[in-house]
Parts: sequence; C-alpha cells; structure tokens
Amino acid sequence: MKFNLSALLSGILFGFGLVLADMTNPATVIAFLDVAGEWSATLALVMGGGLAVTIPAFYFIQRRKRPVLVAVFTMPTSLNIDKRLVTGAALFGLGWGLAGLCPGPAIAGLAAGNLDSVLFVVAMLIGFRVADLIK
Repeated sequence: MKFNLSALLSGILFGFGLVLADMTNPATVIAFLDVAGEWSATLALVMGGGLAVTIPAFYFIQRRKRPVLVAVFTMPTSLNIDKRLVTGAALFGLGWGLAGLCPGPAIAGLAAGNLDSVLFVVAMLIGFRVADLIK
C-alpha cells in the first residue's frame, strides 16, 4: 500500500469536520432521523454544506485534463443498479439508522475513544469479512 500524504491530510480534515459538527455522536444522527419526535436539522445542514463545496468542485475538476496529484482520474464506470448495490445500500441505511453512525464518523470517533465508534468499527470489519466470504 502506497502512502499518500494528500489522502491522509484530506482524511484528517474530513474527520475534524465530522467531530466539529458532532457527527461522531450517534444521538445527532438519530435526532435527524426522528421526524416524529425531537427532530434536529444538524445532519441536513452538514450534508448541505458538503454538497455546497463538492458540486462546484466537481464541475471544475472534471474539466481538467488530468488530476493535480496523480496521473489519471479514476471514476466509476458501471452504471448498473444490481442486487448487490441495492442490498449494500439497504444494509448501509439500516445500520446507519440503528447505530446512528456510518463509517466516516465512526472512524473519526475512534480518535476520541468513543465506545460506540469502537463497537461499530469492530462490527463493520466483521461485516466486511462476511461479505468477502459470501462473495
């Protein structure tokens, strides 16, 4: 595995933003999903902020002949919506709703020693292994 400083710095910045926005706290995500109770728009605002940066950036990045830090762009080529994609998306959403965490915030929560994050990441790694065995 090749060390990539720009990926490391991007990941640290992303993780810092997740911690700053309280996205490593499962209660924050659960409050967003609780539309019939104590609903909180925090997650929607964080996602909106991310999209506000990403959409214009993709517009300009895709017009470049080549990336800045690597030789070629690597973009997904498949447009198929198959059983594996739908199943994975459903499992992701189910896990996110039940645990209040997804992989990014869970990994960022590890740095803070968040027990919920530790348990989630362990379960996620087990899930990765089971998925490999099934595949």
